[in-house]
Amino acid sequence: MGTLFVPPDEDRPVKRIQLGNTVFEGRNNVYVLDGETTALVDAGVAVPAVREELRAGLADHGLSFADVDEVFVTHWHHDHAGLAGEIQDESGAIVRVHEADAPLVGGEPSAVDAERELLRERLIEWNLPDETRDGLLSFLERHADLAGRPADVTPFTDGDAFELNGRTYEAVHLPGHAAGLCAFASDDEEAFVGDAILPKYTPNVGGADVRVDSPLETYADSLVRLADRGFDRAWPGHRDAIDDPAGRAATILEHHRDRTRNVAAVLSERGPCDAWTVSAHLFGELRGIHVLHGPGEAYAHLDHLRARGVVDRVERDGAVEYELVEPDPDVDALFPRTDR
Repeated sequence: MGTLFVPPDEDRPVKRIQLGNTVFEGRNNVYVLDGETTALVDAGVAVPAVREELRAGLADHGLSFADVDEVFVTHWHHDHAGLAGEIQDESGAIVRVHEADAPLVGGEPSAVDAERELLRERLIEWNLPDETRDGLLSFLERHADLAGRPADVTPFTDGDAFELNGRTYEAVHLPGHAAGLCAFASDDEEAFVGDAILPKYTPNVGGADVRVDSPLETYADSLVRLADRGFDRAWPGHRDAIDDPAGRAATILEHHRDRTRNVAAVLSERGPCDAWTVSAHLFGELRGIHVLHGPGEAYAHLDHLRARGVVDRVERDGAVEYELVEPDPDVDALFPRTDR
């Protein structure tokens, strides 16, 4: 059953409902902003058990799907947007999504088909073995219903402001993990950040949204932007609140510097490699969604090194290999820095 969490400030009109999630990265958070307007931040994945957890969590607060006026979706991934369409069907709620992710949450066939085709191209480029690639595509197809019913979405863009129950919330675009990932920053210096930063895991880049160009550079810039905002607290899409968002962003950025060093070391030791081979050295054997996330992460780092002139990219029969051309790169110089 979903659990309702009341933050330490009893007067603060935000609650957290934690939902089960056996496919992605641990329990999902849905935040309830209650008052004259009832709004949710994210909506959970569209499976029967999670649907009932969300209904129960809302009922603990005297609410139902029908009472929801607005849903703010941090990004298009199914564990954040899946139930938005069902909630809208029952309540007529406005479903707000950044313009980059709106077509996917809205279920536009051209956008959905384009994302799937680009994913297939990436899997060939990363040189996944045929059996592994087919298994991953079958896994994703079996879980396609997690997306739930398409919503009639209302797009927004970076910097848009929303007035809710006497507070102002600003959309802060933080792409990388997803093209349209946005935080919603309140005027009391807290922010709902989705998967921009997480308290335990480092959000995947490269595989989580293949539409993102220069995924590691894009994400690093978002981490710096988030850190520079100086939020007092961040409410993430999974697990518990982050009391030092800038510090956490800096830690994740340092993690990516270390991973880039590891990627360069693999190329130095083995010679030219594709993303799948680098992934195997970084992460070992992978299962489920991580068969996508592992080589995607390797690709993000290889692509970053290519853009900085540290590696060359060679295409062979659709697959791509990367060769180290700068044997001792200054990895620190390849990334932006925060003040933390």
